[in-house]
Amino acid sequence: MAEVQKNQNLEQSTTSAAPKAAATREVVGKPQAPRGERPRRTPGEAGSAPRRFNGAPRPHGEAGDKRTPGEKPFRSFRRDGEGRRDKSKRGPRERHQDNDFSEKVVHISRVTKVVKGGRRFSFSAFVVVGNKKGQVGFGHGKANEVPDSIKKAVKDAKNNLVTVPIHKGITVPHITQAKFLASKVMLKPAPKGKGIVASNTVRAVVELAGYTDIYTKTYGSRSKANIVRATLKALSALRTPDQIAFIRDKKVEDLL
Repeated sequence: MAEVQKNQNLEQSTTSAAPKAAATREVVGKPQAPRGERPRRTPGEAGSAPRRFNGAPRPHGEAGDKRTPGEKPFRSFRRDGEGRRDKSKRGPRERHQDNDFSEKVVHISRVTKVVKGGRRFSFSAFVVVGNKKGQVGFGHGKANEVPDSIKKAVKDAKNNLVTVPIHKGITVPHITQAKFLASKVMLKPAPKGKGIVASNTVRAVVELAGYTDIYTKTYGSRSKANIVRATLKALSALRTPDQIAFIRDKKVEDLL
């Protein structure tokens, strides 16, 4: 009898606790509407932050607004052009263009460097530039790509220009020769109409310098870079009759 009475008391306690739990769930839990029917929160509703579109500032008095009254809003970008400089008053940007200078690529070599991970390839370019009016230069550039190496070489050549005299507008004033390492170059005046008698490497230098008639001779090493440097060294040693007369303190008529 005691066991039967105990079971009845247990069933009564279980049935009485179930409504309490249901009531608790009804108070604590908030009924959820279907996803498509949920109402949207307005900026003034508690628990919602004001939205910002395209960097627009928050109005004063809303949550998260840290500006003081009278402070200008910060905008990440402006579509109306407010606060920008007037570009109509600005003139065209000047660019330094060396249209008078021509360039010739003397030699391009590929350089291989062996590293721990494998091989790295780069290119080395030798370029001659000149305006065919007495200015000529030689440059060297290195880069991972051929066009970049040529650009560097052209820039280097324009920074190392030399001015050479042109006798009667066609040839060199006198015989000259120069040596660079194992390469040696000789330059000799030529009559009008003779043309340029030279190898391809020396021809590139004298043509861009502005000579049309000249004899040349190359001795020793045929390294293109050394030949170009020897040619420029020989051209730099040229002097006009007026310069020679001034150095010797004589008249030009006495020299001719």
